[in-house]
Amino acid sequence: MSVSELLKNKGRQVYSVSETATLREAISLLNAKNIGVVLVTDTNGHMKGILSERDIIRRALAQETGFRDEPVTKTMTSKVFSIGEDASIDAVMEIMTNSRIRHVPVLDGDEIKGLVSIGDVVKRKISDAENEAAVLRDYIATG
Repeated sequence: MSVSELLKNKGRQVYSVSETATLREAISLLNAKNIGVVLVTDTNGHMKGILSERDIIRRALAQETGFRDEPVTKTMTSKVFSIGEDASIDAVMEIMTNSRIRHVPVLDGDEIKGLVSIGDVVKRKISDAENEAAVLRDYIATG
């Protein structure tokens, strides 16, 4: 299965904040939407970075006060691993595992097409395993 097919099933909704937003604004969005990551974009909607709960915790440990009112660009991860829609789920899983990340943006050039999370990948892998088990049970039952 390709990332494109996964996005057709799960949707292409991506939450983002402007690179001029404060960390407080980003945290508010994360809380309101009950999500773990937002993309950081410029005025043209091009991705400049990604901000995760993990980034925020690390910043909080490094600077206990005052950081919430600083721009998200001071806390975000600017080196972002991304994939294209034609990538396989296995390729996404490999990137996530090797890079120790939980979210991978889907891009077409500079255009944001979606976001794949580790939950999306696990859900798909479980579905594939259940389907394979059902096929094997049918095969064995019909002999």
